[in-house]
Amino acid sequence: MEPIYLDYNATTPIDPAVAAAMIPYIYEHFGNPSSSHAFGQRAKTAVDKARCQVADLLGCLPDEVILTSGGTESNNHAIKGVSGAYREKGNHIITSSVEHPAVLDVCAFLEGHGFDVTYLPVDSYGMVNPRQLEWAITPQTILVSVMHANNEIGTIQPISEISEIAHRNGVLAHADCAQSVGKIPVSVDELGVDLLSIAGHKLYAPKGIGALYIRSGVRLEKLMHGAGHEMGWRAGTENVIEAAGLGMACQLIAENLAGYCERMTETRDMLEAQLGERLPDMKINGHPEHRLPNTSSISFPSLEADTILSNLEYVAASAGAACHSDQVEISSVLQAMRLPLDEAMGTLRFSTGRYTTRDEITRAVEDVAQAVEAARSRSPQGV
Repeated sequence: MEPIYLDYNATTPIDPAVAAAMIPYIYEHFGNPSSSHAFGQRAKTAVDKARCQVADLLGCLPDEVILTSGGTESNNHAIKGVSGAYREKGNHIITSSVEHPAVLDVCAFLEGHGFDVTYLPVDSYGMVNPRQLEWAITPQTILVSVMHANNEIGTIQPISEISEIAHRNGVLAHADCAQSVGKIPVSVDELGVDLLSIAGHKLYAPKGIGALYIRSGVRLEKLMHGAGHEMGWRAGTENVIEAAGLGMACQLIAENLAGYCERMTETRDMLEAQLGERLPDMKINGHPEHRLPNTSSISFPSLEADTILSNLEYVAASAGAACHSDQVEISSVLQAMRLPLDEAMGTLRFSTGRYTTRDEITRAVEDVAQAVEAARSRSPQGV
């Protein structure tokens, strides 16, 4: 039986058109973009084109986009960069309790270096209440960093409202958009953010490339020191091969987003409907309306996620909890949502993609249903 990939939120395959865009810079155009001769200028043209393709997708200026090694670096640069550049204004940062570790761990690092961090709670759908953000802002607040869409449950945050509140109080706004770009429209002006992070491998580009949008006029302390690459923002010779891939990936999204979204929604909804018929006691997590079109977080009460995964024969998915002999490790997202333990410990994440077919969903439902039923037969009362 052919394996079925339902873990697109973890990473995506490289789109064939993206791979084709990269090939000339693997075999032929190897020059350094900083070199003035023809070899270097061909490489520089590729980097400039990629920057424009990213900017076109986000609706910003090309010189507001810097290329990075991925979403983690982009988040680090945004948060650490603001904390260094605006330290004279204050030392308070606000984020949410459901952020990716690439944000949470940065905030924890800064707490050890004299910064105060407020972690906004979320409701049972994993959504931030903008009113609580307004209450949390102080004269010392310099940055609000809230992800656009959650990687585990798919809940989409009210970023435009969050940005408006931040700006009304003289505070910068950053959004981690690693999961939203390529699945829903992402516009810097509509979101109102000052900084925005992208991860290439979440949108059918290679691993090891990303981008950071920096609104004109925003100051950042450098994260990478060296020569003046990336308009002086980030030292290090540009990754020309993968930049070309990221640019093409963004162009494909700009041209085909509606179709991608329709396919992902169709297969996600089909998965949930058919699983619901087979396993009526399952529970879908995340916001019922404001949710990514491809993401399905499903709890199977009183079962262990690891056990279900081990029973799957050919479906690739992710667990929301890890069960060990003496404890259950629940993800920070499910904890923040205060999901009951018996539901949280049996939570799986399925995420469809632009290549997912209806036939794959039908076969996946059978595999998942059998895996859940096998887990119940061996552990009818859970842990």
